[in-house]
Amino acid sequence: MADTFMRDKVCMAGIGTTEYGSFPETDTYGLGATALKRALDDAGLKVSDIDGLIVNRIPSYERFAEMMGINPRYCLQTDSPGRYSSVSLMLAAQAIASGAAEVVALVYANNGRSKRVFYGGDEGEWAPWGMSSPGASHAMMFQTHMNEFGTRAEDLGHISVAFRKHAMLNPNAVMRKPMTLEDHNNSHFIAAPLRLLDYCLINDGGVAWIMTSAERAKDLKQKPVYVSGYSRQDLFDTASIPRQDYWHPALKRIEGEVYENAGISRDEIDGLMIYDNFSPTVIFSLEGLGFCKLGEGGEFVRDGMLELGRGRWPTNTSGGHLSESYMQGWGLIAEAVLQLRGQCGDRQIPDAKAIQYISATPISSSIIFRRD
Repeated sequence: MADTFMRDKVCMAGIGTTEYGSFPETDTYGLGATALKRALDDAGLKVSDIDGLIVNRIPSYERFAEMMGINPRYCLQTDSPGRYSSVSLMLAAQAIASGAAEVVALVYANNGRSKRVFYGGDEGEWAPWGMSSPGASHAMMFQTHMNEFGTRAEDLGHISVAFRKHAMLNPNAVMRKPMTLEDHNNSHFIAAPLRLLDYCLINDGGVAWIMTSAERAKDLKQKPVYVSGYSRQDLFDTASIPRQDYWHPALKRIEGEVYENAGISRDEIDGLMIYDNFSPTVIFSLEGLGFCKLGEGGEFVRDGMLELGRGRWPTNTSGGHLSESYMQGWGLIAEAVLQLRGQCGDRQIPDAKAIQYISATPISSSIIFRRD
């Protein structure tokens, strides 16, 4: 069922990011504080303007609020998986639209590289099936896709190469060394058919967003970027094993809602930000949201289809999780806002008016951002 009530009610008013890399001299509190200060400066607001706070991957929301001097009337700590970047945004939008808060700061910080965080392992959901990490689960999903549709492992290289080309235009990206299809295909297997260059980065960094009402945003420092519409569908019936349907049922339901909620069509989208923890999720997302038919994603991404200046929908222009940083969706949403402001320099999508974020996970979602 479509829900147009939220259309253009809420804006992204401030964006702040840290540098990305390894910073053992600080922690998630320090990274989050830096990102939030930069987001407030970007919006032209003060700490005292914040009356809502959502934190992610920071151990204590109370401690963080104490450090920053924030006494909100709306406060929440969301779960750590990357799917909660979009969930956090939706919750903030609902809080603002309902009047529970007027200015919500959303802060994410991760020191996974310096702390040597391991995603998965014996305590993970994949352990009963002999898998060491979520990468193995995605490898099995993609192997199924190859067997069912004839998709090639080499097709994934076009995704990794496109995103690396974008990262080379981004001064803040971790990976800026040129990459060729040959480099991708020669990188070693981690969980076949996925290779090293099909895996996201693990790094330290922080991202903060400031969200407020459309009315309040018009008086702030930056051009308003509207949250025009969103949709979400959870699939938990096979949460502990690799899905054999590529989250396609959830994504098709989202496709049927998100464009109507936002009041625009797919053809009006100028660029995509796709959650790329592993390169196959890009193919699953493109198929699920109708950019190509089920089974045709491998062919769709070939020959520069996702690249700036070549493809119809430039994707992950920051470099994404594969080459910019692994900020679990938070950095991709920040990039969407910067694109719509026209602030991306050499990686700018010309005259971008609408950007779509897509996340294919057990909590699948899509958000459409637009500008006037």
